[in-house]
Amino acid sequence: MTLRWIYNATIGLDWDALSTLYRIAPLGDKQPEGLRTVFGNSRYSCVVYDGEQLVGAGRVLADGLDCAYVCDVAVHPEHQRTGLGRAIVDYLVDQSRGHKKIILYAVPGKEPFYRRFGFRRMKTAMAIFAHPDEAAARGYIED
Repeated sequence: MTLRWIYNATIGLDWDALSTLYRIAPLGDKQPEGLRTVFGNSRYSCVVYDGEQLVGAGRVLADGLDCAYVCDVAVHPEHQRTGLGRAIVDYLVDQSRGHKKIILYAVPGKEPFYRRFGFRRMKTAMAIFAHPDEAAARGYIED
């Protein structure tokens, strides 16, 4: 498997393919135009191809000093458990070094994967979700 990595490049990215990747990963329904916006506003990002197929992606929202938020790490199901997810997170965390804190929130049950990178549970993290009932049902927030 020869993977091709593209860093912080949004020009020419097939946003429909990226949307499909998030849906099948499965990380939810992320529309192409929304992905164009969030990747365009991210300080660091990467996408990974196996041949012409988009198989991985991730991004970091960051302010350059205080806070970096690792988000939207997705790996195609056929490439999961190959080390690709680890490599994407390694890259994004490495790019975020120098920030006072690097945060993320994980799909419930995936926390042990992120612990390997040094992430620890926060006792005071809170969130406002656009769809709180859905977030509670998926295990992201408590009622």
